[in-house]
Amino acid sequence: MELMNGRPEDTGARLPREVRTYDLLDSLGIEYQRTDHEHADTMEACNEIDAVLGVVICKNLFLTNRQKSAFYLLMMPGDKKFKTKELSAQINSARLSFADPEDMLKYLDIEPGAVSIMGLMNDKDHAVQLLIDEDVLKEEFLGCHPCVNTSSLKMRTEDVIMKFLPAVEHDFRKVYLVGED
Repeated sequence: MELMNGRPEDTGARLPREVRTYDLLDSLGIEYQRTDHEHADTMEACNEIDAVLGVVICKNLFLTNRQKSAFYLLMMPGDKKFKTKELSAQINSARLSFADPEDMLKYLDIEPGAVSIMGLMNDKDHAVQLLIDEDVLKEEFLGCHPCVNTSSLKMRTEDVIMKFLPAVEHDFRKVYLVGED
């Protein structure tokens, strides 16, 4: 794996959702570094990518309530354990569970293994609420996928919060996850 600045020179073989991510970041003047790799759909694979990017890639979870009437994208450090009860209490939502892959595709235009904050650019109806663990916000940089799990990006957390989120008309709610047994 090699760390490169910006978008790939040749995007012909890339999926449209990935190219749209680069187009948006470039139009917003957000600088990013990128590495291409095999499918990264486990935290172990992400740890190898972390080493190349020099960041901790966020664990991104696409969640829903029991009624499937509310959807959430949770960003948390990859080394924290996710406890449904802990998050449910903070956002006043009972019985959170992982959302179906069909809903992930419908709202974020992302498939399992590639969940990322970048998918919010595809949520034109604002159906997904972004939840960010406080520890993610403390980091200077964050790592995420560009809507595919064969590339990973490194960008300033501040740029994502101050430029990307306003551009895609999404806000976030800070959550506090202990993540311990």
